[in-house]
Amino acid sequence: MTERRSLFRSLHGLLLAVGLCLVATVNACASEQDMTAERQRLVEKIEAEVRMTAPELGFARLDLRVAEAMLRVPRHAFVPSAQRALAYANHPLPIGGGQTISQPYIVAIMSQLLDVGPGDRVFELGTGSGYQAAVLAAMGVEVYSVEIVPELAERAVANLEAAGYPPGSAQVQVRAGDGWLGWPEAAPFDGIILTAAAPVIPDHLIAQLKPGGRLVMPIGETLAVQQLAIFAKDDDGSLRRRDILPVRFVPVTGPLGD
Repeated sequence: MTERRSLFRSLHGLLLAVGLCLVATVNACASEQDMTAERQRLVEKIEAEVRMTAPELGFARLDLRVAEAMLRVPRHAFVPSAQRALAYANHPLPIGGGQTISQPYIVAIMSQLLDVGPGDRVFELGTGSGYQAAVLAAMGVEVYSVEIVPELAERAVANLEAAGYPPGSAQVQVRAGDGWLGWPEAAPFDGIILTAAAPVIPDHLIAQLKPGGRLVMPIGETLAVQQLAIFAKDDDGSLRRRDILPVRFVPVTGPLGD
């Protein structure tokens, strides 16, 4: 009788454990489905905003590669846990250290304005949470990103690994350091992106941009509204500037940001 009771308890415990695992699996699947639906709604909002700002942007539709990347990259994996419920809201969020993860609309249009594609190489000044780098990587771009705040760089590496880009990945490389210096050993770049505002473009970055390449950045005084601008490099090394939209980014940290 004692053996039967012991066997019953064992079976009961096993069934309970299996049941809990099934519930956890179902909940995880439901949660992932919810996140996928949230990303779909977010992309629809971005596309609507692109149509509204078409005269400024110079395009009325989100490029398919950009839209697919925004659908694929889990933004909730790049925001602090306290902000997860707002991960798919179309606005910036704080990530610590006085820095933010950019508004998804801005991430999307900056990715499109770079005009890069699979196999192209992009330098990013300001890794932040790693989200912009992940979106570019999902487009097939090789990303070299520098973050001046060591803690943010470390966190971005972890975020990117969770999103499928482990340290040492050929798709995304991140290091802590001074982004003003670029990444000379990986230059020249097909595109350069700055995710923080600066009043001027560093000469080092201009030198590391290929002729025919584009640099996209918020430019202007750090305590005022800046302009999101494209700088296209001609074959003779000169730059042509086109202002896109008024924006407000956190200021760059470094020699020109201090």
